[in-house]
Amino acid sequence: MQRVGRHGRQPPEGGPMENGVGQEPGTPEPPGPAAPRAARARPRLVFHTQLAHGSPTGRIEGFTNVKELYAKIAEVFDISPTEILFCTLNTHKVDMQKLLGGQIGLEDFIFAHVRGETKEVEVTKTEDALGLTITDNGAGYAFIKRIKEGSIINRLQTVCVGDSIEAINDHTIVGCRHYEVARMLRELPRAQPFTLRLVQPKKAFDMIGQRTRTGKSPGEGRVASGKETLRLRTQGPAMLEEGPSPSEEEAARRVDDLLESYMGIRDSELASTMVEAAKGSPSVAQLAQGLDSVLGEFAFPQEFVAEVWAAVCHPKGDKK
Repeated sequence: MQRVGRHGRQPPEGGPMENGVGQEPGTPEPPGPAAPRAARARPRLVFHTQLAHGSPTGRIEGFTNVKELYAKIAEVFDISPTEILFCTLNTHKVDMQKLLGGQIGLEDFIFAHVRGETKEVEVTKTEDALGLTITDNGAGYAFIKRIKEGSIINRLQTVCVGDSIEAINDHTIVGCRHYEVARMLRELPRAQPFTLRLVQPKKAFDMIGQRTRTGKSPGEGRVASGKETLRLRTQGPAMLEEGPSPSEEEAARRVDDLLESYMGIRDSELASTMVEAAKGSPSVAQLAQGLDSVLGEFAFPQEFVAEVWAAVCHPKGDKK
């Protein structure tokens, strides 16, 4: 892992010190090749983890992306990585506001939610929108992040936030990204019933050991002492970097809301990427061009791109 930041240049070992200290007065050092700098040790980042339904505490390190993170957790608890549906930070609850995305605070405690019971639900699409917001875990599972009150899905008591969508009409969607799943659901015809095969996260009462625990789980409610975070990458090494500023966080929240409104998905990392692109784009047209070059598979509508640019560059509604 690499660390992002500025560091002062260290004098070569054995070389002259600043202000002449350590030199013989009046005897300048002859010029010569500088001694090689000692390699800076990479920080050893160790994170604590538990299975959300109850387990001993494990320690993981040495991962670069979400898939590697899941593999490390699976190794600690002797399960398959495909058992992990998603992870939350600092709470064992199915709290969609605490989902692990592309960044982990250095003090964050990781809770892994694993596969529980499988269920099938028949749905009749009486409206264009089902009322679902879809996200994914970055490792092949799309799951329900939000259910709109009063919607078609909200009237089905068996469908819950946190349920992973495994198949639509017996067509497996494991390995699909969240926006692909949202598109499939939007394209289903009205008035024709379809079947969702869902996998719910394992519940705490499924493990007797959970009952012996009192108070909060280790790490629950913990707040990181600083803004430094580990950013996971799909390619290349993970990076230590400063967290976003409050204004950038607010802009990303606005863009995430727009993603849900226009596409039925939520993706904080995608929202942050779009915020960065909008900040560097002087116009809506240039933002659209930039998004097409890196995120063309989304096929964002023009009015959505305009809303994103306005939300980032003119957050108070000033669109001059």
